[in-house]
Amino acid sequence: MKLRHWLMMTLMTFSIPAMADIKERQVALPDNLGTAVVYSAKGKKPGPGIIVVHEWWGLNDYARNRARQLAKAGYTAIAVDMYGHGKVADHPKDAKAFMEAAFAEPEKMNARFDAARALLEAERNVDPAKIYAVGYCFGGAVVLNQARMGADLAGVASFHGSLGTTSPAKEGSIKARLLVATGGADPMVPAQQVGQFVTEMSSAGAALELLSFPGVLHSFTNPGATAVGEQYEMPLAYDEAADKASWDALMQFIR
Repeated sequence: MKLRHWLMMTLMTFSIPAMADIKERQVALPDNLGTAVVYSAKGKKPGPGIIVVHEWWGLNDYARNRARQLAKAGYTAIAVDMYGHGKVADHPKDAKAFMEAAFAEPEKMNARFDAARALLEAERNVDPAKIYAVGYCFGGAVVLNQARMGADLAGVASFHGSLGTTSPAKEGSIKARLLVATGGADPMVPAQQVGQFVTEMSSAGAALELLSFPGVLHSFTNPGATAVGEQYEMPLAYDEAADKASWDALMQFIR
């Protein structure tokens, strides 16, 4: 297993100039599975396409902005609503209920993922051989589970997502390269869970790049996390350095 575990991140990040003519359109998933939003840049040659899966809050502005960032970087992205039909939570109790309902119907989540992938592959500017999946929090667990099931993806990236599972990957089952970014002080993804995940991926023979940021809490890529954490007394906090370093790693991962 290829594993780079950076306990201290000193990467210099680079800025990506915003590209004009970013196209945004909402699309319906088949079989009444819900909706997704496609973001693309005009005039690009076929290249990587990226599926973006939201945090437990639902497909809100934060998740959409992440997909928009990917389009500005020159990629085509599709932000898929894993809750189906626009459910967005403001309170942790609602977010938890939405997440648990989604996990209770894994076949629907898989169908939504597959439908979003099919729509993405049909995009003119997407190379079907270069499909990536990126997830945040709840979405990180979703995309890692896709990798565990052997989804034929070029890469899977999880940001402050749960790493535990009741169905560990089997040897040789993971086809995608993996990038995992986690907070070293995140009680929702404790060190024991991280260690178990590394062992699981090692046994499965996965190509894993793991970034652990010392002192960093959950949801560190979301600029609104600190205020929410203070409001609801949750261990959430934005960390600008970890956000920039993990985004830079994602750009390198896709390239």
